[in-house]
Amino acid sequence: MVKYANMVPGIFQNRPNRFIAQVEIQGQMQTVHVKNTGRCRELLIPGVRVWCQQAANPNRKTPYDLIAVEKGERLINIDSQAPNTVAGEWLASGGLGAVENLRPETVHGDSRFDFSFTRAGKPCFLEVKGVTLEENGICAFPDAPTQRGAKHLRGLIRARQEGCGAYVLFVIQMGDVTAFHPNNATDPDFAAALREAAAAGVEILAMDCAVTPDSLEIHNPVPVHLSGLSASPDCATL
Repeated sequence: MVKYANMVPGIFQNRPNRFIAQVEIQGQMQTVHVKNTGRCRELLIPGVRVWCQQAANPNRKTPYDLIAVEKGERLINIDSQAPNTVAGEWLASGGLGAVENLRPETVHGDSRFDFSFTRAGKPCFLEVKGVTLEENGICAFPDAPTQRGAKHLRGLIRARQEGCGAYVLFVIQMGDVTAFHPNNATDPDFAAALREAAAAGVEILAMDCAVTPDSLEIHNPVPVHLSGLSASPDCATL
């Protein structure tokens, strides 16, 4: 579980660039760091309620980090560093069963995968993708073209062809969703690569999360549909 201390609510006002936003916190306008460099156009709408973490360093230029956004009744974590953290905990606690030699950031061939481990004596590689795009309970990835994402998938295909275990884990940074699919309309190359990966034996996994203003934890598996239906752009994870 990712835990955040010193969380406070705020009202989002605007986003001058991808790194900072203006948020009203306790009646004062604050310049906050946005922990996601994606566009977040459908999430970060003027007037929406957000949750920010007060920085431990009082001298930091931006005194808060923007962590989560309320989208109607749904709370969405947009911290782009959180999916890898909760994925590592999920793996270590038996999410894929017993694994050994779990390591982050492992190079194999021309790819750097988020995790490597040994499972049933077989070397394995796993790539994590954070998902924040949702419409009517259906989630999609990506919401902006990502050549890097397609490269990771093709690296997993090669690893699988070499006899390794290969996985991609979509960490959906919200709860109570019904399905996940690749966003063919936004990035047909990634969607095609995901289908190629599945056909080659790469295991495609999606998990939603239990989200509160001060925590994120992997929760339940989500059905994956590889048809690649379209979805409207939301918060990019590149």
